Amino acid sequence: MKKTPKELKIQARMQPGVITYGGFLGTDKRHYLDIIADDEKKLDTLGKSAEEIADRLEYFQQVSFDSFQSSTVLEDKWDVETEVVRGYIACPFAHQGMYRKSYTTVTNLQSKKSFTFTALHIHLIRAHHFFEGKGSHFRLEPEELVKELF
Repeated sequence: MKKTPKELKIQARMQPGVITYGGFLGTDKRHYLDIIADDEKKLDTLGKSAEEIADRLEYFQQVSFDSFQSSTVLEDKWDVETEVVRGYIACPFAHQGMYRKSYTTVTNLQSKKSFTFTALHIHLIRAHHFFEGKGSHFRLEPEELVKELF
């Protein structure tokens, strides 16, 4: 199917060096709409929505912010820490507004697995159901998120 001019611009903004050094697609050669469709199918099988995952990530990030950028343990199960760096980053989908550059790391104390996400991830997951492309430095796997966060 032919892509619209808007979709082509979004795909171009996701490339390395446009908004971020590594881009949003990683080694994934698929169009971002195909990535989203595949991740949405996975979420359906997991019984969770992108909004539920975004809400959970936002909760962890907010609790971490409230702890004044030091590590905090939630519910005796998760160690959460947020590092705020200078600057803001734009959404590749060209939404108005900028997102604070911050990195939140969540470690599940039971499984010992960790993952890191940004403030932009929360927006990308909630608004666009976009977890980034395979091979992207910041790709968040929906299956792993559901397993480690709920």
